[in-house]
Amino acid sequence: MGRQIRVRGAVLAATVLLAVAGCSGTGAAPGKDAKPSAAGTSPSAPGGGDAKPASGDVLPGMVGVAAARTQLAALKVAQPGTMAGYSRAKFTHWAEQGNKCDTREVVLKRDGTDVKQDSECKAVSGTWKSLYDGVAVTEASKMDIDHIVPLAEGWRSGAAGWDAARRKAFANDLTHPQLLSVTAATNRSKGDQSPDLWQPPDKASWCQYGRAWTTVKSTYGLTVTEAEKKMLGTMLDSCAA
Repeated sequence: MGRQIRVRGAVLAATVLLAVAGCSGTGAAPGKDAKPSAAGTSPSAPGGGDAKPASGDVLPGMVGVAAARTQLAALKVAQPGTMAGYSRAKFTHWAEQGNKCDTREVVLKRDGTDVKQDSECKAVSGTWKSLYDGVAVTEASKMDIDHIVPLAEGWRSGAAGWDAARRKAFANDLTHPQLLSVTAATNRSKGDQSPDLWQPPDKASWCQYGRAWTTVKSTYGLTVTEAEKKMLGTMLDSCAA
C-alpha cells in the first residue's frame, strides 16, 4: 500500500508540472511584437519595431490585392465628420520605443539602407528612397514620417470618438502599414488629404499606397467617402497594370 501511495503521488506531481509548463508556453514571449491583426480587429498598441515589410513592399503589414479588395468592399461609406475639437496633440507622437529611440527613428532605420545612428538613436547617415516620388535622399533631416492615413483624416472618419490610448496607437503604429519615410516635399504636399484629393506623383507607388490606406482604414474601423473609395479602387487596379 505504501508503494502504491508513493507511485500515485509521483504521477500526480508529474501531471501538475506538465500543466504548469503548458501554461507558461502559451502566448507571445515578453517584449515581442504582436502579429498584425486581421482586418477589422483591434490594432496593437504602439511599441516595438520588429515588423518588417514583405518582399516587394516597403511597408509592414501589407495584404495582397485580393485581400485589399475585400477590405475595401467592407469599408463603411459615410460623409466626413467635422474638425471640431481636433488637435494633433490628441494623437501622442512620437512615442518612446526603447533604447532612446522614438517612433520616427525606428521608421527611419527600418526604411533606410546602411543607416547609422548615434548614441541618442538619431540617424546620422544612410540612404532613403521615397516611395511617393522615387527620390533618393542621404540626409535624414530631409525625410518626413508620413501617416499613410493622416491624423486629421482619421479624426474626420472615426478617430474623434476614440480614447487617448487608441489615438496614440494609431499615430505610432509600427505593425500595420501606417508609417512611411518619404521626402518632406511630398508629405507636405499631401497634407491631410484623402486619395481622391491627393495621389503620390509616382504612379508606380499607387498599388502599395492604395493597399496600405485600405488596410489601415479597415484595421481601425474608419469610414471612407464615395470618392475616396472609388480612387482606392483605381489604385488597386494599378496593381495588375
